[in-house]
Amino acid sequence: MKAPPALVLFFLAPAIAELLSGSAPPSEFFNPITLLLLASLYGSGAIIVRELKVRWNKGYVSMLVLGAAYGIIEEGLMVKSFFDPGWVDLGILASYGRWQGVNWVWAEWLTVYHAVFSIGIPITLVELSYGQRRNKSWVGHKTLTVLVALLGAVTALGYLGLTDYKPPLIQYTLSAATVIALIILAWKIPSKTGKKGSQQPLKPSRSAIAGFLSAASLFLLFMIGPYIIPHASALMILGLALVLANASVLRRYTWNDKTVYNKFALAAGAVAFLIALTPLQEFNGSRPDDPRGMLIVGIVALILLVLLNRKLKPPSQALNNRSRSTEGAIAFLAADAIAHESSGFLGVTCLCGSG
Repeated sequence: MKAPPALVLFFLAPAIAELLSGSAPPSEFFNPITLLLLASLYGSGAIIVRELKVRWNKGYVSMLVLGAAYGIIEEGLMVKSFFDPGWVDLGILASYGRWQGVNWVWAEWLTVYHAVFSIGIPITLVELSYGQRRNKSWVGHKTLTVLVALLGAVTALGYLGLTDYKPPLIQYTLSAATVIALIILAWKIPSKTGKKGSQQPLKPSRSAIAGFLSAASLFLLFMIGPYIIPHASALMILGLALVLANASVLRRYTWNDKTVYNKFALAAGAVAFLIALTPLQEFNGSRPDDPRGMLIVGIVALILLVLLNRKLKPPSQALNNRSRSTEGAIAFLAADAIAHESSGFLGVTCLCGSG
């Protein structure tokens, strides 16, 4: 008997955003208190976003806008990393792009990161796993109310207990107002937006590669860009352009029950980028925390993707296109990235969730 999809999402969201990314390695993530707090934060946020998307009959565009609102709640209102120059994960971004009491480059990057990896991808993978319930509500009104209260409580707890830093009132208030504005925007976006494009999606193998490259480009831009791009404003413009370019491409395609496998391939390709970096996490001796077990996390994640791939693969592709399956693309991409770790991604060893 399958576990309820909402329960799976409750734990998958923090598992991808914090554990697989390396922000909270196994020694931290599987601490019962830490796991409960992270699930209450990420899990509640993901379920709330998913329920609003379904109840409002919206597509992935509204989902990602709501994901951005979640990112601001976590990083702006809860941990205050948008404003705190001493936040532990900032690194060079504590000074690069800081203006008027706001860490602007960090704020842009974490908003995008949470929208995609904390909200969008976990929701997509769980919905695909529960195909018959993909377009149905997963929790009732009472449970949804409890989750909203839980997210609010964890946000308040984080604000009061994580650090003593108090953000500027005006900037903090504007962050809260932005969250409200994004929720309203997600509600007003037409339901067909992001669902009915004029073209068929890329073949699954190409979709997987596109997802991988999109994730890699975002991480490389925001993690390495500050060291090679002199002006933070230029990096932020490039980041916005990259996000809009990806959104524009996705809007061209028709996403429906006939393109489920293509959607999976796209999401799996992005997750494969995180998987490919787990060896770097494991053997990074300069980390202040304990990254042991990250390689196992990557292997388990890859196995789960392969199993879901087999479940979703259309019979015709399974018989006639095995060599070009998403499973093969994922394995190839992961192996290729690992093999080239010395030349490609040595600088990307501190992948950012909330920390």
